[in-house]
Amino acid sequence: MPHDAPLASPTVTAGGMTRSGAARIDAIDRLRGLVIVLMVLDHVRDFFHRAAFTADPLGLESGDPALFMTRWATHLCAPTFVFLAGVSVFLQRANGKNRIDLSRFLATRGAWLILLELTIVQWGFNFGGGLFLQVIWAIGASMLAMAALIWLPRQTLLALGAVIVAGHQLVAPIDPSDLGAFGPAWNATLEFGPGLGGFVAYPFVPWLGVMLLGYGLGGLFQQQEGPRARTILMLAGGLLALFAVVRGINLYGDPRPWAAQPEPLWTALSFINVSKYPPSLDYVLVTLGVSLALLPGLARLGGPLASRLETFGRTPLFTYVLHVFLAHGLALAVGTAMGVPPSAFFNMLGDPGRVIQAEWGFGLAGVYVAWLAVLALLYPLSRWFEGVKRRRRDWWLGYL
Repeated sequence: MPHDAPLASPTVTAGGMTRSGAARIDAIDRLRGLVIVLMVLDHVRDFFHRAAFTADPLGLESGDPALFMTRWATHLCAPTFVFLAGVSVFLQRANGKNRIDLSRFLATRGAWLILLELTIVQWGFNFGGGLFLQVIWAIGASMLAMAALIWLPRQTLLALGAVIVAGHQLVAPIDPSDLGAFGPAWNATLEFGPGLGGFVAYPFVPWLGVMLLGYGLGGLFQQQEGPRARTILMLAGGLLALFAVVRGINLYGDPRPWAAQPEPLWTALSFINVSKYPPSLDYVLVTLGVSLALLPGLARLGGPLASRLETFGRTPLFTYVLHVFLAHGLALAVGTAMGVPPSAFFNMLGDPGRVIQAEWGFGLAGVYVAWLAVLALLYPLSRWFEGVKRRRRDWWLGYL
């Protein structure tokens, strides 16, 4: 087959079109939109919860299962984003983009995402200096790697993704300090912690594994809706069953073993309390299993809720960047109105002591109110930008 030939002819139907003119898969947009809504909740909690900087919401000692599940539900965001990014790369190939053009796009978009992370996104989260490499960095670095990897067969990349996801925990015992000058680079790629002159929250290699899984499994999304739903549900069930087995054995799959607790509820929460930094095998299995299980239902969803999720899902980067400023700005406005010094909301990540000293924040109910307020502010702006992308085909819009 010529190198620039489509992998397959798309067989899905949808209510919209991609920028290249291919049919959209609305269920993907809705799933991406759903995890954006959850992501907003997670970051609003960071800015508004009274214990955001003093306690682990997943700590079993908290005695607050609602807070635990609020944080746990947002675990779905990053792996779903990264997996669907891999699916998107596959669908671009399948819809006719040749490898040269796709590789060029992945390299330039990856570099652009890293630049955004280092500048606008950083400032939005922190309102100040500091370097915190988060999910946009991981996606950008993974795209740079994908620019080279897409020249390999898809099944090879699927296998490579599985090996990375399942096996990166094996290198966890390596201490970056033993690697000398290569220690920061090791952190940037495989370890959570200091690296590249800042703090690496999302070392990109484990996340590259998730993106490769999305690329390798992208062919599932070319099936007709009925067969696709059945196949994806089987895949989701397989991932969740494998999670239950691996987690139950409790010997490998997560650096945080589960343990029986005094109450059955907390034993169950200990069982699902998996490690995100970096993403463990158990974490990837359970989060992707849950996300994929939601897809068939989202495909059948209708009405205003489906429309709103599609809007967020079709403007993911724009919505991501904007929500950071809205959430942080709203916290600044509300906090200042309540007597908190405005300076406390600047350089929050680097120096959270000032908001802690000011006893800033609300309980979980207040967090949910703030979450709904941010979504209400965010939706019309995302809706506007969705219209811009639908009406225009400027090349630069593909980077937003």
